[in-house]
Amino acid sequence: MASISTQKDSSSSSFSSSTPQWKYDDFLNFRGEDTRNGFTGHLYATLKQKGIVTFRDEEKLERGKSISPELLKAIEESKFAIVILSRNYASSTWCLDELAKIIECMREIGTTVWPIFYDVDPSNVCKQMRSFAQAFATHEEHFKDHIEKVQNCRATLKEVANLKGWHLQDR
Repeated sequence: MASISTQKDSSSSSFSSSTPQWKYDDFLNFRGEDTRNGFTGHLYATLKQKGIVTFRDEEKLERGKSISPELLKAIEESKFAIVILSRNYASSTWCLDELAKIIECMREIGTTVWPIFYDVDPSNVCKQMRSFAQAFATHEEHFKDHIEKVQNCRATLKEVANLKGWHLQDR
């Protein structure tokens, strides 16, 4: 299991007060094991075909490593963030760390966030039931000394689950 970020990134509070300069149209936030070679792969290819400049992390993320500054910068440089919430999404601390940064950018620089509920019930995400409850129980066990971070991840996930999005069931 990767670690939930416990240190504030030095760039996280250094947003420019001027209008943001977008490098990417979209940033894709997703659980690779769940959707990389299926839905997310098809979505990425379609966006690219339409000329939409989309950031999708291609790297294999190592367990226990902190989220990279380059990845945080890509989130800051994206006008939109597409958050693909799948069954095992909350089990990935990488996804949750990215989501925290996405929500920070939504609040501070106006990034538009579009959630896609991929083969999950939006109410299970919002209420953190089923696989989401199991994932957070595991996080709370592993991160006993940083429980406030886990609680922040819960709140962030609930916030994005309350945004208007799309509910796709295995398509």
